[in-house]
Amino acid sequence: MRALALLALLAAPAWAAKISELEESGWRQQLERFFRFGDPAVVYALSRAILLGLVSGLLGAFIVLRGMSLMGDTLGHAVLPGVAAAFMVTGQKAMVPLMVGASLAGVLGTGAVWAVRRYSRLKEDAAMGLVLSSFFALGIVLLTRIQKSESGAQSGLDRFLFGQAATLGLNDVIILALVTVFCLGLVGLLFKELTVTSFDPVFAASIGLPVGWLNALLMGLVTLAVVASIPAVGVVLVSAMLITPAATAQLLSRRMPTMLAWSAVIGVLSGALGALFSFLARGMPTGPCMVLAASCFFLAAYLLAPERGLLIRAWRRAMRRHRTERENLVKSIYRSQEDRDGAEWITLDELARDRRESVSDLSGRVRGLGPLVIVSSDRVRLSDEGRALAERLVRNHRLWELFLTREADIAHDHVHRDAEEIEHILPAEVVARLEELLEAPTTDPHGRPIPR
Repeated sequence: MRALALLALLAAPAWAAKISELEESGWRQQLERFFRFGDPAVVYALSRAILLGLVSGLLGAFIVLRGMSLMGDTLGHAVLPGVAAAFMVTGQKAMVPLMVGASLAGVLGTGAVWAVRRYSRLKEDAAMGLVLSSFFALGIVLLTRIQKSESGAQSGLDRFLFGQAATLGLNDVIILALVTVFCLGLVGLLFKELTVTSFDPVFAASIGLPVGWLNALLMGLVTLAVVASIPAVGVVLVSAMLITPAATAQLLSRRMPTMLAWSAVIGVLSGALGALFSFLARGMPTGPCMVLAASCFFLAAYLLAPERGLLIRAWRRAMRRHRTERENLVKSIYRSQEDRDGAEWITLDELARDRRESVSDLSGRVRGLGPLVIVSSDRVRLSDEGRALAERLVRNHRLWELFLTREADIAHDHVHRDAEEIEHILPAEVVARLEELLEAPTTDPHGRPIPR
């Protein structure tokens, strides 16, 4: 029954310019009405937003990987004069002729970028910026002329600047659905070829792939997606839906299939949340809400991505620094014991002198080592766990010093600082390889024993 109700809603027209322009009610009632899908405007806007997010996220991943982020912006602005010209020719704002005009303008804009790059010394970003500004200026001039004409007040073409997702009807949703299915099919069919040309076009050409045709196909798909998306988000924001989900996905994954999946998911979620926010916040157009939702996802990934997040990396650096300080203190206790003929216990005064610190500063940090040390009054010694850690660090340090002096021919008094840094991160297999290469040495360049 719910499916029949949804079909009935899809067959009805959408009247609101924004999906929040509905009956006044509290935000809880609005939220309940949204998830009941009881308003035609909600169904159209949500369907359009999800489809737009899916196709934009999918194609945007290839655009970002190719370093052509500005191309989406260029295409978005380039189609505006095509929309205006189509209206001037037909005198009506039917979606099909407007999309045909936008597509032709998009192809012309892409060709203009290629021609400027091919027959001038301008780089790609300069060529795209030139085409973007020129085509957009032409579109504004044509729109101004239309607005001053007799039918200008009723043209409604201003929605192509900023988008009005909720004014779209069933035909608009069907068109975007067909575009999405077409793009998904071609990307799935040519996934390997598009991936290779995105990462290494020279290698792709060397194995016989038609790089030029694949690039043209991708630009054609992007143009098609941009044209289908503009009525929902407008030429000003369409590039954001191409780039932001893909940029977010790039922060979350290093593998192409995973990046594509993340980009598509983030695009869909951004579309759905944009439609929801537009419904709850009365007076807010859907397109900008979608872009803001995508931007929030990017900000979260920028700060909290497992490998590349700014806050996560800062936290890891702080933890690494803390661990290094603890390990250096453990090693200092071992060295102090070693310098005193292997004494089991050393006093905090002796350790402080060796480290050139005050006893008051050192005492708290020694006790903070926990199970790595045993503290008795003013004396300290390493536990079995602490001694094992100290021996591993000292062994790494002295093996690395010996390697640098023997194999790299570096003076023995110039290797300490480098060994101090690398002793904390040398993997066990590398240490084993060093021992094998150096023929199981027993002393370092300074004559000190290397722990076994």
